[in-house]
This record gives sequence, structure tokens and C-alpha cells, in this order.
Amino acid sequence: MICLCSQSESRALLLKNFGVDFIQKSADYDEEQIGTPIAKDFVYTASKGKLEAAIRKFGLDIPLLCSDTVIAAYDGTILRKPKNIEDARRILTMQSGSTISIISSLHYKSKTLAFSDISATHYHFASFKEKDLESYLQSGLWQGKAGGCMVEGFCKKYILSVDGYESTAMGLQVECLVPWICKI
Repeated sequence: MICLCSQSESRALLLKNFGVDFIQKSADYDEEQIGTPIAKDFVYTASKGKLEAAIRKFGLDIPLLCSDTVIAAYDGTILRKPKNIEDARRILTMQSGSTISIISSLHYKSKTLAFSDISATHYHFASFKEKDLESYLQSGLWQGKAGGCMVEGFCKKYILSVDGYESTAMGLQVECLVPWICKI
């Protein structure tokens, strides 16, 4: 049994699909305090900060798993969670017809084991059709998503090619984690 320190439905589904027994609680961590413009540094700092907050809040009686994900545009710009519909439109337009990198960092800690990983999955998108983009924006499904992106939803039909694990893009590179936690 582990504690997934996240409210993410996608992360919970990934653990469930891989047969990992878990409970789900979140620890508060303010990502806005992170100042780096480098995507991999940002996700590492955020997931490590979440772990430190979770240790303070929950202790280590149950192993803790914390993760964070960001999207980097072709030019390295971090595409955070959109603040509103106009921000979502701007961020998604940057991804249309382009390549993005979805970068996830995880930290797992028990009383006897610490494991960290940063992984990236690269998506090459066709140009989004304006009608589809507007429909997605109006649905509100982009809210709370790094880069407003749902590779398992809206963006799926626009994917030309993928390099990396889909789980990384969904916020938790579970293929990298499972071999470590199965040794416990």
C-alpha cells in the first residue's frame, strides 16, 4: 500500500491499471513559488516540494508518492495550467501543428527506499481544427491540466507521432516506478 499524494484522477487510474494498491490524499504545496523557466527543473522542484510537504503532513508510515507534470513548447517555454479560457486558447494554439514535451517528475519515499525519476514524452501534433479547439475550450476540460492538454482526450486525434510512455504524459511514469516498489 502506498499513498498517492495527488488528487489527479489520471494518476490514480494509472496506479489502478498497473495493480498498485494505494490510498489517495494530497499535501499542500504552492508551485507559484518556483521561479525557474526550465521545465525539468520546475517539475523536479514541484514534486520534491510536494514530497517534503507530504512527509510533514503524513509521515512515512505508508510510503509516499508525489508527482508533477509540465508541458514544454517546442522553444522550451513552460506551458502551465491555463488561468482562464483566453490563456487556454493561447497555450493550445502554441501546441497546434507543433511538437511538445510532456515532462513528469516523481518522488517515492518509504522508510527504507527513496526513488526519483524525471521522464519526458514528446508529441508531434497536426494543426488543430478551429471548430474542435473552440468546442474543447467551451467544455472546460482544459481546466487544471498542464498546458490545457489532454493527450487521452481532445489532442488524441491530432497526434502524428509519440516518443515515450503515454503514462508519463498522463502525469506518472508508472513503468519506471513499478519495478522499484515491487522490490519492497
